[in-house]
Amino acid sequence: MTDTADLPDLTSFDGVLFDLDGVLTPTAEVHMRAWKTMFDELFAAWKIEPAYTDRDYFEYVDGKKRYDGVASLLRSRDVEVPWGDPSDDPSEDTVCGVGNRKNEVFSRILRSEGIRPYPGSIALLDVLQAAGTPIAVVSSSKNAVEVLEAAGLRDRFPVVMDGVVAERDHLASKPAPDVFAEAARMLGVDPARSVAVEDALSGVRSAVAAGYGVVVGVDRGVGADDLSAAGATVVVDDLSAFVD
Repeated sequence: MTDTADLPDLTSFDGVLFDLDGVLTPTAEVHMRAWKTMFDELFAAWKIEPAYTDRDYFEYVDGKKRYDGVASLLRSRDVEVPWGDPSDDPSEDTVCGVGNRKNEVFSRILRSEGIRPYPGSIALLDVLQAAGTPIAVVSSSKNAVEVLEAAGLRDRFPVVMDGVVAERDHLASKPAPDVFAEAARMLGVDPARSVAVEDALSGVRSAVAAGYGVVVGVDRGVGADDLSAAGATVVVDDLSAFVD
């Protein structure tokens, strides 16, 4: 972890762009549960080995667009299925169908349990907004707006670069630089004078590739060393480190 004394003043940058799941809200945990539930059932039905693990989530799924995550994980087990179409029914044995199965599980958990943002993240948002620092969300999830609304955060962000926009504009999934580069353009800031905040290895790599001046890695379980190796400029275990 980066020593608190060495952390930059985020209000001094042109903008701060946040990943959502695992950075602002603990929805990464909900996503992990939804992926595990879906893949455990799928692996059993298709007799796929070895069994799905949390490490698979971090290596192949975390931070990517939903269908890219499905394809990456199945490829790791030498399983290839047709890509299909985003309109595929969740029962269909296509990449899109499998991804839609996961989304059903995620939406069910979100509706039944709700979501609360991390207090440290809210504290940092308050500081940035008081300073007039532009902020945005950069998420691979098509559920980003739903999650922001459930967490009471939607009104804070004039720019939301999410999986819906990425699909519409044919932007490559993290770790490609596309979504972070486009989000900076939407917010009207120069990435080289801005900060990206990520908890996923693919997200850190995306921000680095997009040329962000500072990339903050938030270690929610992937590991501080791995975040640093992926290119994080500084690593913290909670965004309250920038406020305390």
